[in-house]
Amino acid sequence: MTRAASARRRAKRVTATAKPAHVSRATTTDARARVVRTVAPRATHRLASLDALRGVAIVAMIAYHFCFDLRYFGVTRSDFEHDLRWLAARSTILSSFLLIAGISAVLAARQPMPARHWLRHVGVIVAAALLVTAGSALVFAQSFIWFGVLHAIAVSLVIAKPLVRRPFVAAIAGVVVIVAGVAYANPAFDQRALGWLGFMTAKPMTEDYVPLFPWMGVLFLGIALGHLLVRSDFRAIEPLARLPRGLAWLGRHSLAVYLLHQPVLFGVLWLATRA
Repeated sequence: MTRAASARRRAKRVTATAKPAHVSRATTTDARARVVRTVAPRATHRLASLDALRGVAIVAMIAYHFCFDLRYFGVTRSDFEHDLRWLAARSTILSSFLLIAGISAVLAARQPMPARHWLRHVGVIVAAALLVTAGSALVFAQSFIWFGVLHAIAVSLVIAKPLVRRPFVAAIAGVVVIVAGVAYANPAFDQRALGWLGFMTAKPMTEDYVPLFPWMGVLFLGIALGHLLVRSDFRAIEPLARLPRGLAWLGRHSLAVYLLHQPVLFGVLWLATRA
């Protein structure tokens, strides 16, 4: 066989087995499209569900604070401190935020996130908590917020860090913290230096008081709940993704809404009552 004939035969084999470049690219593109269609909706749906759940909690919080502000401006006389209905409403709203914070901690731990990003996230919450303290001191000089929900979430996230991947331990710890916070009280904690832990014999004079005991336990339970939701592919909250998109938007920007809603409500009510 001559060299020319041998070269022609090798060329035919290569031509018969090789795929055209445009066919290969098209096939790869179709495969990627199928993967996107299969995976993306589920991930987006899951995120939308949790955002909508947080958005519902935001709306409930705004409604509660609006009613509270109506009393502050003398429009109503609601008893937020003793009426069981208002106390139950506050506890439900507060519990929802702490549960969602625990669930979100589980989701964050499943992502490849550098430690500095987690520290930045906690730092933002700490900065927002300090801003709430400063702002409330301007309006409520005698009853400013020195340990409210943002303070509790920031500290609880740091303490809960070792439990994020241990749902059973988190659940047990959550129950213990809640029971201890509800059942135990001691006059030694009736001071601001220790009052942030809980165990006070009476609620201090402050506009928002969320001590670690019992409320940190709710965040721990949120960690356990987060693992259950992950295992079930978030089917329990899946219908929430069909709620109006505005709720999911509120959920994605919950910290900003939390910081801004009270100044806006105060401003509107101040203008309305002065008219």
